[in-house]
Amino acid sequence: MDISIECEQEDDGRWLAEVPQLPGVMSYGITADDAMASVEALALRTMAERLESRESRPVAIHISIPAAA
Repeated sequence: MDISIECEQEDDGRWLAEVPQLPGVMSYGITADDAMASVEALALRTMAERLESRESRPVAIHISIPAAA
């Protein structure tokens, strides 16, 4: 499963990040990085919950995390 994060700034200055492949998985942040980090964690929790409750079946995933600066 490949997921992507889309992020855009709202008119009020907040950043909204969402994962189109997981409807309803979205998060706001003060910065783009805050919003993306929050939605990434939410996406992982959502996928884990769906697997644990047998709402979805396991599939191969690839997770890459950039090195800390």
